[in-house]
Amino acid sequence: MWKADNRRHIVKELAESGELQNTCPKSLSLEDRLKAVINLGPVMLFMKGNKQEARCGFSRQILELLNGAGVEYDTFDILSDEEVRQGLKSFSNWPTYPQLYVKGELVGGVDIVRELSESGELEAVLRGDS
Repeated sequence: MWKADNRRHIVKELAESGELQNTCPKSLSLEDRLKAVINLGPVMLFMKGNKQEARCGFSRQILELLNGAGVEYDTFDILSDEEVRQGLKSFSNWPTYPQLYVKGELVGGVDIVRELSESGELEAVLRGDS
């Protein structure tokens, strides 16, 4: 468990600093890179900014919803990696950000997360119960 958590932490730090691209630019295809980043944590939010500083209104809104749900989640700042930012739109067939993934599967953007919150389903979705 520690080794997996430690590796995830290292990959996350490389991704957030923009060095993931330099560390393994040719060894992973874009699709494999995207899958790796999507699966950095069980609940992964791709947004403009990070947990501490949202850099757009939609990202701020989804952070408030996730924080209100009380479930741990990780974030990836799409402004830090243009290849991920553009590639994830095609990969997920979802043209806007933020994008929320649970256990590697796209849940959706802020509107869907808001609907899940309003219906009382968000916590179960974030835990992967549904």
